[in-house]
Formats: sequence, structure tokens, C-alpha cells
Amino acid sequence: MKTATDTALLVIGYGNLLREDDAAGPLVAGQVEALRLPGVRTLSCHQLLPEMAEAVAAALAVVFVDAAAGPAGRVRLQPLSADPSAQLMTHAPGPEKLLALAREVCGEAPPAWLLTIPAANFGFADTPTPAVQAGIAEAVHTIAMLAAEWTF
Repeated sequence: MKTATDTALLVIGYGNLLREDDAAGPLVAGQVEALRLPGVRTLSCHQLLPEMAEAVAAALAVVFVDAAAGPAGRVRLQPLSADPSAQLMTHAPGPEKLLALAREVCGEAPPAWLLTIPAANFGFADTPTPAVQAGIAEAVHTIAMLAAEWTF
């Protein structure tokens, strides 16, 4: 049973900080961390790892944040569920598999969402494009709204 000392909302931003728009996930996590929202914990990483299953299981809710290649558009928030059939690669499970691992190993898979930021440029650069920078701001706002719902 989860308690008030558990993480209410876990934000996991993943992507490559050296690949222009792909940095969106970690940059969102960094900006959310700087807000110091009560009950919110952030993880910033290059890719999702099986070792994160314990942190996922300990949270009341999880938001995975990533850049999504495709046409320009709005930031998209979609619900996720644990998918034990999702392919587990050696070191990089997807969000659904990480949720399934949390359930299998720790007995808990909290409500979760994938927050994607439309991205187009994945070249070598350490600054995202202006469109992705706007998407990052929108994603941080979305997470702040979710945090208000999941923290007490």
C-alpha cells in the first residue's frame, strides 16, 4: 500500500541531449524539477532502463516524456497501460514494458501517460528548434496541471 511519503507523480524525461529536438524529454524533466513541485520526482535519462521499474512502482502516477518524430503539432498526452507482451530489448524497454516490469517485479503499475512533443530535427546540436522549445513549455505546463491533481 502506498503512503504519503511515496512519490505522488514521477516524471521521466528521456532522449539524447546532443541530438537537437530529441533533448525534449530530459529538458522537460529538468524544468519540472526546477519548479520544485511538492510530491513530484523527476528522472532525466538517455533511455528507459529496466532498473527504473522500482521507482515507477513506488509512484502514484507516472508521466513519460519524449520527443516524437513527425509533423508539427501540439504536445500529446495519452494514457498508457502495462503491456507484458511489449518487446524488452537488452537495455531499453518502452514505457509500456517498464510499467509491466514494475507490476511483475514490484507488484504495482500506477496510472501512466506518455507525453510526446512533436519533433523534426535530430541532428547533432545541443539546442532544440524553436517549435520544440514551445512544446517543452507546453509540456511543463501540462505536467504542472497533472501534479496539482496527483499531489496532496
